[in-house]
Amino acid sequence: MVDTREPALPFSRFLFPHVFRSFRMAIQPSKLIVSFGAVAAICLAGWLLDLSRTVIAVDSPGFAGYGQFVPGRITELDLYVSSKPQLQELLDSPPVESRRVGVFATLCRFCAVQCRWGNVPACFHAMIWALTYHTLYSIVFLAVVFLALSLAGGMLCRMTALQFAQDRRLGLAEAWRFSCDRIASFVSAPIGPLVIAVLLGLPTVAIGALGNIPVVGELLTGLLFPLALVAGPFIAILLIGLAAGLNLMSPAIAYEDSDFFDAISRAFSNVYTRPWRMGFYTFLAAIYGAACYLFVRFFAFVALWTTHAFLQLGLRNEKLDAIWSTPSFADLLGAACAPDTWSLRLAAFLIRIWGLVVIGLTISFIVSFHFSANTIIYALMRNRVDGTAIDEVYVATEESTQTSA
Repeated sequence: MVDTREPALPFSRFLFPHVFRSFRMAIQPSKLIVSFGAVAAICLAGWLLDLSRTVIAVDSPGFAGYGQFVPGRITELDLYVSSKPQLQELLDSPPVESRRVGVFATLCRFCAVQCRWGNVPACFHAMIWALTYHTLYSIVFLAVVFLALSLAGGMLCRMTALQFAQDRRLGLAEAWRFSCDRIASFVSAPIGPLVIAVLLGLPTVAIGALGNIPVVGELLTGLLFPLALVAGPFIAILLIGLAAGLNLMSPAIAYEDSDFFDAISRAFSNVYTRPWRMGFYTFLAAIYGAACYLFVRFFAFVALWTTHAFLQLGLRNEKLDAIWSTPSFADLLGAACAPDTWSLRLAAFLIRIWGLVVIGLTISFIVSFHFSANTIIYALMRNRVDGTAIDEVYVATEESTQTSA
């Protein structure tokens, strides 16, 4: 009898090479359109919320030495990360020459400068400032961000799941309908573990409240401490599982058409059953994603730089410098211009808008890659944990008809 089976290829038993398919899937125009829509919605929300200008900004020699974060302007955020006493002084008695700016604009300028220096942790520090000193604004803005990313993430995960599993292309309309129909699950899955952790912590809060009773309170706290300690491990399991498995929840819904409880269960199962494999896939995707982002950013820089160079061949240097400064890899927009005529100002504004579109597409790639890579990781983890075939995915009847048509 002749063995007609194909010989096994080297490394065919390994699944991690599938992670390198993320770039091809993330860079597709349909996925970039979805991601760009989410980024645009977030920016529009930030711009609208910034109509209520609440951040104090000042150009004053009295604050010299603290302007290294945002050159030419000192804001609350600059002083928050450099000098807490100066910040309190600014908040208590703003100078006469101070002005008000928006929280979103302040965060964008600050984070753009910090990212050029590679100081990404400072961006998280900036979010703490926003939540501390502009709490209501931050809650509303983060709610919009969460909703936009949940909706876009559902679309991206569904499109990637069908393409990765069965090489099917899902249209934008079908992906939008799938995500909208399951938006409650996409939104509830990340919040569910936090809600459960809070509920488990309420008895501990009550025990702490009893401790305020004179004399008897501390005795009750000591006696009831074992009960408070019981909730601790369960809360730790929830928080660690949420931190490690958050990225798998939307892919679980996209693959299985599951509800939020099943998505949480699957994400936690993958994390706690194969933690080292999950960590390896995530680390590999992060390194590969960083390299891909640098390539996409370099591509955007070359596109903008060559456009500027060819414009320079036909336009007088002084006029081009007045409406668009030379872009760089670190600053794709280039330095801000201050034209002195209305026509130059309008031209500079239009050029800056299109420059922002290019930057928006670059950021959109990050969003698209994040959801595409984690959808692939979910399929690989599911295969190792449950033995489910990679090409197995839930397909509705209408989707099957539309994709095969």
